[in-house]
Amino acid sequence: MRTKVFIDGEHGTTGLQIRKRLASRDDLEILSIPLEDRHNDAARFERLNEADIAILCLPDDAAIATVNAVTENHKLRIIDSSTAHRISPQWVYGFAELTEGQAERIGSARFVANPGCYPTGALSIIRPLREANIIDENFPVSINAVSGYTGGGKKMISQMENQNGDDRITANYFLYGLNLRHKHVPEIRVHGKLAKTPLFVPSVGRFPQGMIVNIPLHNSLLKKHVTGNDLRTIFNDHYRHSKLISVATEEENNRLVRLDAELLANTDKLKIFVFGDDAAGIYNISAVLDNLGKGASGAAVQNLDLMIGKS
Repeated sequence: MRTKVFIDGEHGTTGLQIRKRLASRDDLEILSIPLEDRHNDAARFERLNEADIAILCLPDDAAIATVNAVTENHKLRIIDSSTAHRISPQWVYGFAELTEGQAERIGSARFVANPGCYPTGALSIIRPLREANIIDENFPVSINAVSGYTGGGKKMISQMENQNGDDRITANYFLYGLNLRHKHVPEIRVHGKLAKTPLFVPSVGRFPQGMIVNIPLHNSLLKKHVTGNDLRTIFNDHYRHSKLISVATEEENNRLVRLDAELLANTDKLKIFVFGDDAAGIYNISAVLDNLGKGASGAAVQNLDLMIGKS
């Protein structure tokens, strides 16, 4: 018997990507509504109540309202791609590689909160360092990142691609979240097990898909002094069972002259690079991923597979 899946918000950027990934699956029955009915609550809730698993690709307020409306349907399991439930104790955080046993917790959960793209990159670095006791909860985490413009959804895609529009964006690269209160900060703090708010500086480049997340380290601030090889060993050990997350070798790092944000575009993979100067004791850890792949739609499909027992 096929699992019935409804993508609530299937006509948005994330929803379209999820639908594309599931199109050829013969183990799933995809429930759908026409584009013109996407705001028809009666049609939406009919599909929600038919489904075994719903993937919500909605704004935060709409996601909260939808979850509240279907709570009594105990058959329905939910993956929420909004930021609404990412630090809620009633929801399992949907980053399968976050820590030991996380994939199993996702697999048995009723409610799964899909991570954000920036937090996926940031936490892929922070959590192994916390668990290896290299940084403590008070470490002053600084995150600098750049994403492809598709991460901003349909509006930003239009602003970047339609150069004749009144609200077009002409910049090739820009910082945003300038008040340092970006919506992704709480989940990075909570799931990174940090006591202090991380300093997060996001930016967007004129390319559609791809992302680099950078976190600098200085030996003078760490609980233990490390070398570049020590750091690679920590990440390799943390992700030793992962099919999607890998760590660049020292040789691969040394061959690089530049790191391309589009390196893993159109994939669901993430790769960690350790750059540094052992003599100076300074390092920059970089996570490269596709903001719509491992950072959004790919993660939702990974969580769906865990929830139906397919890994």
